[in-house]
Amino acid sequence: MSELSKDEILRYQRHLTLPHFGEAAQLQLKSAKVLVVGAGGLGCPVLQYLAAAGVGTLGIVDDDVVSLSNLQRQILFNESELGRGKAELAAEKLRAMNPHINCVPHATRLGVDNALDLIAQYDFVVDGSDNFPTRYLISDACVLANKPLVYGALYTFQGQASVFNWQGGPTYRCLFPEPPRPEDAPNCSEIGVVGVLPGMIGMIQATEAIKLITGVGEPLTGKLLMFDALTMRQQIVSFQRVPEQAAVTELRLIEYSCGVAQQQSVAEVEPQDLQADRSEYQLLDVREDWERAICALPGAHLPLGLILEGQADFEAIGFDTSKPTYVYCKGGVRSLKAAEAMQAHYGFKQLKSLRGGILGWAAAVDPAMQTY
Repeated sequence: MSELSKDEILRYQRHLTLPHFGEAAQLQLKSAKVLVVGAGGLGCPVLQYLAAAGVGTLGIVDDDVVSLSNLQRQILFNESELGRGKAELAAEKLRAMNPHINCVPHATRLGVDNALDLIAQYDFVVDGSDNFPTRYLISDACVLANKPLVYGALYTFQGQASVFNWQGGPTYRCLFPEPPRPEDAPNCSEIGVVGVLPGMIGMIQATEAIKLITGVGEPLTGKLLMFDALTMRQQIVSFQRVPEQAAVTELRLIEYSCGVAQQQSVAEVEPQDLQADRSEYQLLDVREDWERAICALPGAHLPLGLILEGQADFEAIGFDTSKPTYVYCKGGVRSLKAAEAMQAHYGFKQLKSLRGGILGWAAAVDPAMQTY
């Protein structure tokens, strides 16, 4: 194990003076290799604190680019860097933060074809992903590769964290054998999250990673920490390893779409087909007012909440329940829910939801449209 340089001793002196930590733990951090999947809301604070702590090698998996909507919570980036790849940019910034560490950008999406190869290069994995298919893929790959996994997840004002696959302990599937029904899982990009919450949960994940690397403290293995930012209440729930759930024999990517039921009663229309429709149809936007201020298509507007609560006044906006009607939202999830409610409770007969929402419209029909 290499020694600490004079510059490193000066940099990490607050660690070196810690009881039960000291130089031995700092050298363990220096020798550690940690893969962080996702350089987003959770990944940013994890990466920043692990880099500052002196973790020797940080791998960063992310194929996304910085967008304006990221900056409310991803404080590693700024507005002058919009459009730049997150993995490369994060690595560049972390090297500037701590020149004693090695940062390896992996500008790719984690998939069945590369998960095991990537994870095999590292000692520990931190999950900063935001979707169920990736979470299950990471968990299964860590089980097959026998690598510990530090987990975190967010939902509006709530977050949770845990440690999986540590010294024969429970895995992600022991706690969550199957993902929730798609219709019960809100679309992550549409439900929102308070900007400080990823920082709080990400710091917990970074803390757990440091504990695993150094052997200091008691890790959250077999325990799920749940945090509510609105009340500042924290709860820890214990759970056990379930052998039949923990057993993994192969990698596969589950098919999943948050907020979308597997069986839909309303058809979807492609953006190009809506553009080509020359009939006298009705077009309804079910987003919120602030979203329409960014971009919108010509047509009427009623928020999804009013429709689901049975308070929508379609006569007031001049809608005829017998006419062909297209419904759209940001990504195509809320519009499906609205259309199903309009069909079931308001008597609409000819309904279709715009696949991909206004984002799909912009990508396929109007690339110059400003989106979010």
